Amino acid sequence: MHGLLSNRRLQRLLPSGSWYVIAAPYLWLLLFFLIPFLIVLKISFANIVLAMPPVEPVFVWTQDQILQIRLHFSNFAFVFGDDLYIEAFLNSIKVAGISTLLALLLGYPMAYGIARAPNGWRNVLFLLVVLPFFTSFLLRVYAWLGLLGRNGPINGVLMHLGLIHEPLQLLQTDFAVYIGMVYSYLPFMILPLYSAIEKLDLNLLEAAADLGCRPARVFMKVTLPLTKQGIFAGCLLVFIPAVGEYVIPALLGGPDTLMIGRVVWDEFFGNRDWPVASALAIVLLVLLSGLVLLLQRVQARGEAIHE
Repeated sequence: MHGLLSNRRLQRLLPSGSWYVIAAPYLWLLLFFLIPFLIVLKISFANIVLAMPPVEPVFVWTQDQILQIRLHFSNFAFVFGDDLYIEAFLNSIKVAGISTLLALLLGYPMAYGIARAPNGWRNVLFLLVVLPFFTSFLLRVYAWLGLLGRNGPINGVLMHLGLIHEPLQLLQTDFAVYIGMVYSYLPFMILPLYSAIEKLDLNLLEAAADLGCRPARVFMKVTLPLTKQGIFAGCLLVFIPAVGEYVIPALLGGPDTLMIGRVVWDEFFGNRDWPVASALAIVLLVLLSGLVLLLQRVQARGEAIHE
């Protein structure tokens, strides 16, 4: 009896299996988000030097064993005081916003069609959506170099149909950047939309139709409001990575395509100005976090009003 009580006490002291399940994602975030974030944050307050790494230490022990903290806020002042960085932030938001809107306009009908397809076709269509993930992201972007080139198949088809008489300049333009953005991030829009549409109660749609609502009105008054959670999730999944995108603007965009991901890359590896590059990354993270919190608050307020 005494041994049984001891085992029970030991089981209470030891973490349960559910604790390990909960701790695993937090450990992952600690190792691959919080610690790198703190490192970048420390570099953003450092001063640039001609050394390797090209930053001064932020925490310094003096000869008297006193810890000195040397924070330089000039990096953030330089970021907000330079028109180049402000323009890069604004252009990144514009490109990401337009790309998200285009992905939503294309992704919603596709997700709706998959959700309403017969069971036999649904898995096939769903597989076609996620199939691009089996290929390297870089290779998929490189493929558009050939498709959009002056001698590529798109210009060839347009000239064969007589719509144009000479090849169009499709590469090195904002149009190519939007094409690459929408193509690359469209699955991130379709997946949450598909999940939301599939959970719709068809009885609600039938009831609205029986009450005299036309299909367009049923969609606007019933389907769209009930799938706004999927719309919100899909827009976040597309907008957030699109703001900091580097590969697509670098390969498909022209020299005038100024986005913050490209600027951060140039500061890190071109100018070797790690403190300013880290400050840019921190500002971008704060802006995106604030935007997400603002959208969540607006969404929660709208739900409270409807209730």
